[in-house]
Amino acid sequence: MKVIDLFKHRGDSLSSQHSEFMQWMSPALREYWGDFLNRTQNSHFFAWVRDHHKPAVNEDVPVEQPIVLKPEAQLVFDELNEKIGEVIHTGDWINVSQERINQFGLVTEDMQWIHTEPEKAETDSPFKTTIAHGFLTLSLLPRLTDSVDPDKSQFPTAKMVVNIGLNQVRFPYPVKSGSNVRAKSTLTKVTPIKKGLEIEREIRVEIEGVRRPGAVIVSVIQLHF
Repeated sequence: MKVIDLFKHRGDSLSSQHSEFMQWMSPALREYWGDFLNRTQNSHFFAWVRDHHKPAVNEDVPVEQPIVLKPEAQLVFDELNEKIGEVIHTGDWINVSQERINQFGLVTEDMQWIHTEPEKAETDSPFKTTIAHGFLTLSLLPRLTDSVDPDKSQFPTAKMVVNIGLNQVRFPYPVKSGSNVRAKSTLTKVTPIKKGLEIEREIRVEIEGVRRPGAVIVSVIQLHF
């Protein structure tokens, strides 16, 4: 067994037995053990071995294979790659009514008065009206970006669009009850993947008549071809 494999095996063994080992330790011994592991993992010797390890003569070096896109995916990649930094979609205005806010509150069991009690909000809220839940604004993104409208698909040649997640979310200004909102998407990154393309967009949820956006989101989706 090579030296680097020995260290790796040692670390794997410690990890697999760590939980059971910690259960019977006293608090003082548990603290000492944690400090010992930190010192071992951060020691200069182990760092030197990690940084200077080179494959043995008979050790296979993994070679990352280049991604070959399908023709339809390559066409979309070439088109989007020229639009990085540009707005690629602006949705229609939709109304965030008090009824919509109440329904979201019932589904999520978040019935705080700032969302669902207009009379109290009129006197006690600094906004003088109820406001939409921040997560309600997020939940509207598929509708605001036309991701669920087959007649307005931004990527009609893709077999499937998969929501990977959100890298960042901010709510600069509250969406008041009765407001109209729309989403404006700016392309920030497009990356080939095995199944197609991964796309990163900055989505700004605009509020009609208000300078500041209701939300700014960095969204990541994948197009499968």
